[in-house]
Amino acid sequence: MTSDFLDNYFMAEALRQAERAFDDGEIPVGAIVVIGERIIGKGYNQTERLKDVTAHAEMLAITAASEYLGGKYLQDCTLYVTLEPCVMCAGALYWTQMKRVVFGASDEKRGFSGLGKNILHPKTQLKKGILAEESQALLHKFFKGLRT
Repeated sequence: MTSDFLDNYFMAEALRQAERAFDDGEIPVGAIVVIGERIIGKGYNQTERLKDVTAHAEMLAITAASEYLGGKYLQDCTLYVTLEPCVMCAGALYWTQMKRVVFGASDEKRGFSGLGKNILHPKTQLKKGILAEESQALLHKFFKGLRT
């Protein structure tokens, strides 16, 4: 299978996680960690539910993947996340030495790229814009619902 096909397939899986967050009244961000073609970690935002500001989708997916592999380094893994990671999550991704990070929608206000430099591990490959419109639409729907 081609890389673009797999990226779209796994980002669609991350979007399903974001929809779970949406259904729970959380900011709809979803993440999965993949090794090879196998999902080994999933997460969606649960900051309200867990009353924990660190319970971002990426952090929960990283924890699940690390537990699955029995180690803290995810050097052969790819993280798919529907929204550009924040600085906290990018820092965690740095320490895991994640091989690839693929995200959907950019986050101009809180995304790590707002720092003006890449704070991911030097070996981490970055790809952005996969299913960005779908990710952005879910976020807009959520925030529109809060305003009405």
